[in-house]
Amino acid sequence: MKVFVSGSFNVLHPGHLRLLRFARECGDYLVVAVHSDRVAASGAHVPEQLRLEGIQSNAWVDEAFILDRPIADVLETIKPDIVVKGKEHEARFNPELEVLERYGGKLLFSSGETVFSSVDLIRREFYDSDPRIINKADDYLKRHDIKKERLKALLGGFSNIKVCIVGDLIIDEYITCQLLGMSQEDPTIVVTPIDTTQFIGGAGIVAAHAAGMGAAVEFITVTGNDEAHDYAQKILATAGVKTHLLKDENRPTTRKQRYRSDNKSLLRVSHLHQGAISNSLQKNIQDLVSEVIKETDLLVFSDFNYGCLPQKLVTNLIKLAKKNNVIIAADSQSSSQIGDISRFNGMDLLTPTEREARISTRNHEDGLVILAELLRKQSTSKNILLKLGGEGLLIHADNGKEDDWLTDRIGALNSSPKDVAGAGDSLLIASALIRASGGNIWEAAYIGSLAAALQVSRVGNTPLKIKEILSELGF
Repeated sequence: MKVFVSGSFNVLHPGHLRLLRFARECGDYLVVAVHSDRVAASGAHVPEQLRLEGIQSNAWVDEAFILDRPIADVLETIKPDIVVKGKEHEARFNPELEVLERYGGKLLFSSGETVFSSVDLIRREFYDSDPRIINKADDYLKRHDIKKERLKALLGGFSNIKVCIVGDLIIDEYITCQLLGMSQEDPTIVVTPIDTTQFIGGAGIVAAHAAGMGAAVEFITVTGNDEAHDYAQKILATAGVKTHLLKDENRPTTRKQRYRSDNKSLLRVSHLHQGAISNSLQKNIQDLVSEVIKETDLLVFSDFNYGCLPQKLVTNLIKLAKKNNVIIAADSQSSSQIGDISRFNGMDLLTPTEREARISTRNHEDGLVILAELLRKQSTSKNILLKLGGEGLLIHADNGKEDDWLTDRIGALNSSPKDVAGAGDSLLIASALIRASGGNIWEAAYIGSLAAALQVSRVGNTPLKIKEILSELGF
């Protein structure tokens, strides 16, 4: 059974791969037509021959060619049994339908399933010759004409940037255990703890990363009146962060425990309070931001939906930042259906996961590019860095025109992570600092991805240093 897919395919991102895999599973021979430069017009950001080579390199594609004539003529010639299009086309006019109905073909709509990613990662784990090496994504650098000397200069500019970070502080506790075996009473793994290590997490590690990369940092958060508050104050001061840890007698400092054995997490336990902070604490945070905002280049929201950033406060802080022409970036991690990253309105940079973007837009069907554009419009933000876990990063960038955007992707630069906790935090602050330093979104996405690759190469949140990134760039 012959299946047909067509498109521009500027860069083969995970959304395309899901669609191609779905199409291949619908039959036993997949034909892909790549729109020519003439047909794609302004939608072609990569020359047609390079786009064709990208499709031909995919293992699911049996045949590929450049499409330079009407789609109806092509279908009349090759008569595929099935034509597959992305879910976003289902409610639109589809010229293929009339031809298919004449000879009995079918038109299917699907954006594919996420199951391909786990298979892809398993294969990569078997075939990578040295999984410890961080991939430098040279093809991406070439596509956007990014020079490493330019990146070095942007990183050097971090020392001139003043950052204000507001969000939920978390203390991460790693409890290393020795595995004893299975319980005889019930089907439970039995362990004994042998070591405990604590790290600063949440918005706290975002602040520590920023300081470690050379920026001057003001960190504003809410804690409990407890030992964790004292620990955070000491560690952050050592990291070079100026802290404003406002005590709330009605909540503990958020603490997350991870029980681990043989480099694997067995159980996670969270000690937290998710209710919104009081009006008086909101006023204290707003007053603090008002004091520093005139000297600030970058405002970062690091939200974990634990109550530190109620909507009224967020709205007021955004107004303050815009009034003072401050660059704004945000990440809002959703551990449940309550999160909504689009509430951070008018950001220069948003860095959600695919799941967080789908929760916010209430869209669980469309492909990744459509999803990113829905979120960009809903949040009126300029740029979206859509985090895809082991599949890497999708960059969805404002092109300065209404209903026009540019999209690219970077694969995961570290194929063998030791601990993925904190990857998003390092990506957020590194990419935001590049923007504040004068870099474009493509440069920001690259340095953010490189920072995340470094972060996941070790267990626990250790603040990144500028020399680590420079070393990976070859300096």
